[in-house]
Amino acid sequence: MRHRPLVVAGLVAALSATAVLTATMAQADTTPVRLVAADPPTIPTSAPLVHIGDLQKIADANGGTRAHGRPGHKASVEAVKAKLDAVGFKTQVVPFNHAGAQGWNLIADWTGGDENNILMVGAHIDSVTAGPGLNDNGSGTSAILEVALQVAKANLKPTRHLRFAWWGAEEIGLIGSSAYVRALPAAEKSKIKSYLNFDMVATKKVKKWGVYSDGDKALAAEIKAWYDARNVPTVPLDINGRSDHAAFTRAGIAASGVISEDSLSNLDPCYHKACDTQTSLSPDALGLATNMIAGVMWKLSGAKVAARS
Repeated sequence: MRHRPLVVAGLVAALSATAVLTATMAQADTTPVRLVAADPPTIPTSAPLVHIGDLQKIADANGGTRAHGRPGHKASVEAVKAKLDAVGFKTQVVPFNHAGAQGWNLIADWTGGDENNILMVGAHIDSVTAGPGLNDNGSGTSAILEVALQVAKANLKPTRHLRFAWWGAEEIGLIGSSAYVRALPAAEKSKIKSYLNFDMVATKKVKKWGVYSDGDKALAAEIKAWYDARNVPTVPLDINGRSDHAAFTRAGIAASGVISEDSLSNLDPCYHKACDTQTSLSPDALGLATNMIAGVMWKLSGAKVAARS
């Protein structure tokens, strides 16, 4: 009984300390939040390689291909969608039919930004029937996926609305991207101000990066400037409408992109072949492309993050 005053005193002291801590936390929670310019992340090469490995496993489990109309294509779409859903993207799978087979486009929007000023980034997710298509175009698929995950990791607050797309049936005529643009009402189409396309960005022994010259010159200049700042050689390359930027260009939307080739007449030796596997591509080229996409996208989107004053 004689120790009771000490116990009470201790209890009072503890309650007082708790009250002070609670008040301090409450005060911290009400500190104004402001948006500050965000630097692009430095993305390790290992990050997009994880997605490359997943696509290789999907191809291996589905007859060695991820082509339109094949189970490997659907499984690729589902795998990418699951990763985006897990970090808070609003995703939509848009089906279409071509050549008697079902195909899918995957669209992913990051909440926020001006929805009347959309910056869109895309890559085709299908392969040819002959192989798994890990450079063409598992590389573009994986690069923009990793950039999307970095957007979520940073909880980015862009000035412009960000939209990512993975196109189906590119290899048989740019079908998915063309169907998407064609189906957009005029009012929605006018909201997309810029489109960046990434198709084959991990070719081994790349000498110069081909920056699309058959698209918007200002966007091409942004891509070139990123490489120039790092002393990476580029060359203007007329893709001649052979990738998914073509549908956007035809619709009057500013579009550009890059490829890890300096000529369309001397492509990756495994181009459209069974040997286009994860071992046939360049991890360094993939890592460089992924960081370029992030750098250009952060700049063009007016990327910001929340900070407490």
